[in-house]
Amino acid sequence: MDPKYALGFTMNRIEGEAEALDAYRGKVVMVVNVASACGLTPQYQGLQALYADKADEGLVVLGFPANNFGGQEPGSNKDIQEFCTGEYHVTFPMFEKISVTGEDQHPLYQRLSQEGGPPTWNFTKYLVDRQGRVVARFDPRTRVDDPAVLARVEELLGAE
Repeated sequence: MDPKYALGFTMNRIEGEAEALDAYRGKVVMVVNVASACGLTPQYQGLQALYADKADEGLVVLGFPANNFGGQEPGSNKDIQEFCTGEYHVTFPMFEKISVTGEDQHPLYQRLSQEGGPPTWNFTKYLVDRQGRVVARFDPRTRVDDPAVLARVEELLGAE
């Protein structure tokens, strides 16, 4: 397997069932470490809007709750799921809380960090192309409706 391949992991969905990320091969994937009690939490709205707008073209957003930055994701997976669906009507795939940095960093985030740089706060965004390679990383404060993000998403969606 290509060492740069970012979809070679099986993760648990927020509801608990295991899912191989390889199921998303062939799609453009935006991987985001999320948190419910962060000043950037309103970005859920933009992530959901982008997912709803571009899912039919092959984009998927994958949310990975993490409590690594400022203790801003203290809740249980059930709490996180209820918050995301209740407050932001999130329909994109959400996964169980993991560690995205530090000594207990999940192997998925080890790979993302190697290829795109480490997450610097909640809502760091990684773009993965249709072949499963990390091709871009956007800082937490860069919103998904930023022209640079949208241009890169469009470019990747147009590439087969």
